[in-house]
Amino acid sequence: MRIAAIDQGTTSTRVLVADSHGGADIVHSVRHRQHHPKPGWVEHSPEELLSSINACIEAAGTIDAIGIDNQGESCLAWDAETGEALSPVVVWQDNRTADLLKDLREDGAEELTLARAGLPLDPYFSASKLAWLLKHNDRVKAAKKMGTLRLGTTDAYFLDRLTGHFATDTTTASRTSLMNLETGEWDEELCRLFDVPVECLPEIRPTVGDFGSIGTVPVTASIVDQQAALYGHGCRKTGDAKITFGTGAFALTLTGTQIVRAPEQGLLPTVAWRIGKEITYALDGGVYDASSAVEWAGRLGLFSDLSEISTFETPPAISQGLAFVPALSGLACPHWDRTAGALWVGMSAATTKSDLCQALLEGIALCTSEVIAAMTGRVNVTDRLSVDGGLGRNVYFVQFLADVLERTIVTQRFHELTAFGCAALSSMGLGATLPRFNNESTVFKPRQDKATINEWKNRFTEAVTRSKGWR
Repeated sequence: MRIAAIDQGTTSTRVLVADSHGGADIVHSVRHRQHHPKPGWVEHSPEELLSSINACIEAAGTIDAIGIDNQGESCLAWDAETGEALSPVVVWQDNRTADLLKDLREDGAEELTLARAGLPLDPYFSASKLAWLLKHNDRVKAAKKMGTLRLGTTDAYFLDRLTGHFATDTTTASRTSLMNLETGEWDEELCRLFDVPVECLPEIRPTVGDFGSIGTVPVTASIVDQQAALYGHGCRKTGDAKITFGTGAFALTLTGTQIVRAPEQGLLPTVAWRIGKEITYALDGGVYDASSAVEWAGRLGLFSDLSEISTFETPPAISQGLAFVPALSGLACPHWDRTAGALWVGMSAATTKSDLCQALLEGIALCTSEVIAAMTGRVNVTDRLSVDGGLGRNVYFVQFLADVLERTIVTQRFHELTAFGCAALSSMGLGATLPRFNNESTVFKPRQDKATINEWKNRFTEAVTRSKGWR
């Protein structure tokens, strides 16, 4: 048995091929462009993403099933008859709908979205993006009038174009702010709130199941990338948690059959996966900018190779009074403040590029610690956390993370756990179980005393306060 898992992410598309002998390898990867036509806007080309997926499937060779994981909240419009994209992909990072949501919030609409979808009014989620396209895109308006409009997240577009099935899965639908979290179905009242026609939305299906075929190969799983990572990390019990450090940092903790609501702490109930009729829920918290902040620092010329920022000879920057708040796209959990601005605070004439990079890494870790602290107040989060993603390879970052989380952190030699989780779910769709491959792990234990950690956190909190409301 050979399973191809397509990991369609924010900056690249890649394919992992896993087999029944315990093998798991990335066999092809394609980076794609990000477009920023206006400040705060982030777009992808739908055709470029689709081309990348086709290239990955071709590179996979002979396979028995395909699973696809997606960006989650990124969405677009296309034509039902021609399949032609009518808009760019509006990416999850895009904040063009902030004014629209401000008006809805002032009208008291957030009470409804929190009650039905479990989500606050934020540009992060798909509903307001789809509403924006319906209001501002002439081609979308014309297709709606003709009765040929299709709206959805990227997975629905890929499946429609590749298999002819206009469908999404429960995890992805739960990130739109249009799905009722309890029923797992589109909510007509939420659709009316955002003026999104429910008839233009895809069918919601279980995470594991029939999503059609690409050629003769069945697509047996479709899921949001972060939920795929949760499964790939081996999280199965309530309280099991993982953190993925990709473009942003995404923490998920399983809550089982219980929907945990904690909007006052910036935490979001979401669907971990739906297998058959059973929905498993999770609690979600994120940091908008993680690896994206590191890449930005590289573009500024603060370092030329990642090896330069994997170790530092100096004590932590925060202990020297230098802090960085990674709010390039605003602050997510527990603040939900899109007006926050990224900043370094505490610089002097003696501050070096290395110091700035050290503070940047620490800022990402300290933001992540705020997320886990919020989660711990609602769920008994495990004291042993599994992390993956690019920053999981940075020794300084992971050790600092272990210190500020005051938890054991485990990293894996093989980091493609998002794709592996997708592959494992896809194999389930064939009625089989993909064996867990032998993945060497490294354990980082906290080394700092509690008083020192509290001092660092208090100092960082001051920096976060200064960043809020800047834009």
